[in-house]
Amino acid sequence: MPGINIGIDLGTSNVRFFVEGKGLVMTDNTVTASDTHSGKTVSLGAKAYQMIGRTPDSVAVHYPLRDGIISDFTAAQNLLRYYLQKICGNRIFKPNLLLCMPSGLTGLEQRTLLNIAVSSGAAKACLIEKSLAAAIGAGVDYRKPRGTMVVDIGGGTTEIAVVTMGSLARHESLRIGGNTFDQDIRRYVRRERYILIGRLTAEQIKKKIGCAYLRDAEIAIAVKGKSYLSGMPVVFEASTTEIYLAMREHLEQIAEAVRNTLSQSTPELMGDIADSGIVLTGGSALLPGIAGCIERRAQVRTVVADDPANCVARGIGIALEHMELLDANGCFYKTPQQIGTSA
Repeated sequence: MPGINIGIDLGTSNVRFFVEGKGLVMTDNTVTASDTHSGKTVSLGAKAYQMIGRTPDSVAVHYPLRDGIISDFTAAQNLLRYYLQKICGNRIFKPNLLLCMPSGLTGLEQRTLLNIAVSSGAAKACLIEKSLAAAIGAGVDYRKPRGTMVVDIGGGTTEIAVVTMGSLARHESLRIGGNTFDQDIRRYVRRERYILIGRLTAEQIKKKIGCAYLRDAEIAIAVKGKSYLSGMPVVFEASTTEIYLAMREHLEQIAEAVRNTLSQSTPELMGDIADSGIVLTGGSALLPGIAGCIERRAQVRTVVADDPANCVARGIGIALEHMELLDANGCFYKTPQQIGTSA
């Protein structure tokens, strides 16, 4: 098949590109900024991310995905087109793309992803479920008839799946992720402190002192915000206890969903999972204590995979080298003519 093969982990917060034969070649923020009058793209990736909350009226920041689903077709198309051009350069043949998708997407949502891939410059495109890619990237032996539970906690969604023989035996997708935790922090600070903080500030708080349990030793950091009452700038201290309380409800929802998915598995699969444990992947799996939170609810040993943020991208790279895995899961390449006539 002419053209290079590229795997893309198009996430709500970050996009990662895996090129066959080269490995993971690029990671960037899934953000674009455009001129509100002309519609022309002003910036992409990390540069656009730093503009959040700091743009004039003439510039708008876009998030192409919301909760793992395409919400801005044009922004997503511009983002992919820019990076594909950067990776492929002036190659004669267009690349073939393999993109991950959340479990349970409708046919229309799948066609939207495929349309974006082809309109961005791909010769052909294919989809693979994110949970399966995460399991493969985490080192799960997908060939054997042995169940393993993988929980991928990304920026927009949490994908829970029981993987066996290269397919998903059970799966559930929650629209809860790292961005949800950021929103929780912002709402909590506004409700309890009457202070407004931006999305970037909330994310920084989460990364610095966020945790999924009550710490024995309290940690606090100074945070800048805007008084909801006076409209003036303020500086306040945010503590680990406050941040945990802000995120607790959604943390417990993830843990309960894991428990429910486990309970719906067959006795044989449940026995396998009890032996192998639950594997956490995704950038939000790095939140301190989240493995313990899930382990306490599910009563099954839970571990965080090595380099969890890149597990999906690695899994896509392995899938590119084993096309029989894609065939077994009903994945197939689409030409521009086929898109629109089938899911």
